[in-house]
Amino acid sequence: MFLSLPTLTIVILLVSLAGLLNSASVEQNFPQGCISTISLCFYSLLLPIAVPVYVFFHLWTWMGIKLFRHN
Repeated sequence: MFLSLPTLTIVILLVSLAGLLNSASVEQNFPQGCISTISLCFYSLLLPIAVPVYVFFHLWTWMGIKLFRHN
């Protein structure tokens, strides 16, 4: 069973925000100490930015394909 794109986007966004809140409550020097790619803190800052960017470029590509086919 696969999730649709809107549902998957919301699920990923909620998981990333949960990680952000977890890192904000657990880490002592949040967000200044989030420079190591090993820590969960780094990815909790990366995911909320990466998800909307991915969705934007995914829709941009889809729109480009639609315009290319109809012209």
